[in-house]
Amino acid sequence: MQPDLITFQTFNDPALAGELTALLEQHHIPHEVEESQFSFNPAFVNSELSKDYIVKIRAVDFELVNRLLNDSERTNIEQADPDHYLFGFSNDELIDILAKADEWSPFDYQLARKILTERGVEINDQELSGLHKSRLEDLKKPDPPQTTWIILGYIFAIAGGLLGIFIGWHLSSFKKTLPDGERVYGYSDNDRKHGKRIFYLSIVFFIIGIIFKFSSALSIN
Repeated sequence: MQPDLITFQTFNDPALAGELTALLEQHHIPHEVEESQFSFNPAFVNSELSKDYIVKIRAVDFELVNRLLNDSERTNIEQADPDHYLFGFSNDELIDILAKADEWSPFDYQLARKILTERGVEINDQELSGLHKSRLEDLKKPDPPQTTWIILGYIFAIAGGLLGIFIGWHLSSFKKTLPDGERVYGYSDNDRKHGKRIFYLSIVFFIIGIIFKFSSALSIN
């Protein structure tokens, strides 16, 4: 059975999505592209501008594809514009790009490393690996407590609304994808427990509401 494909990158430009899929095809990496109509715009009905292109690959291929993307940019950075904004970054800011590669393009990552080298700041592969591991550990940490959403969830649950079901489901099941393809829960264990309670409580009150309305309609008749 083939492993599930998960979102690797999302583009609003089909040409950029095509560049990535061409690289994937070149290296025989399983993938698929989904088109998503992200908004309704009367001025651009059926326009490519109103679509997202979601490129999905296997989780086990994330690091390989990231490495291929970085390798492909090593030659491009030689033609970098001298006025490129990264040349104005401090060494600490450039190192921060290396530490948070997931927030930057492969081109920016490679150019940041090149600029540092030219300034006499050498960061070897072992140090880069350490930065990568540290970044993954930071990203694995759950998001801050979702107190507001938990309170709203209980309110909507008791009110019998479907919104309570959605809030509960989201709090209990939401996962985020890390740069290496690993998927982890986005919220703390405590928030997820509240999410499960909100989810089931919402279902119970929703059913009670339907029964009450049905009984009221029968009594009127």
